[in-house]
Amino acid sequence: MTTGGAPRAGAAPRLLGPALLAGLLATGCAASATAGANGTPSPPRSPSPSTPTSTTSPEELCTRIVAHWSREVLDGTTYGDYQSMGLSNGQYEILRTVVDAARTAKKRHGAEAADELIGRRAGEGCAARYRSGGPGKGPW
Repeated sequence: MTTGGAPRAGAAPRLLGPALLAGLLATGCAASATAGANGTPSPPRSPSPSTPTSTTSPEELCTRIVAHWSREVLDGTTYGDYQSMGLSNGQYEILRTVVDAARTAKKRHGAEAADELIGRRAGEGCAARYRSGGPGKGPW
């Protein structure tokens, strides 16, 4: 050792050894903290998924929302604003066609026939709209 408190040039490797040993012991302790009661490692926890495991296709979403609002409009006396319904202009056009047909079916065959027609026609209209992957690139 040198006087004056300054470590010698060869002292750094001697200090590094205990630091490495402490690091290894800490790592070992952390690993044993995840061990089960009998000392065997616990299986790692899988991270929570960042995306849902199932998704709704645009066609299915369109069908659901158009059918819902078609039933609402059929029971009411007037159409609402398509934006307040959460519909695009194209989806609103499908809704108007579906409701016109459903009104006729309801007069001729009753409410149950109109309800069945709404489900079928909304599905057909949305399938046609999304057949090629979705509506055009324009806002309308």
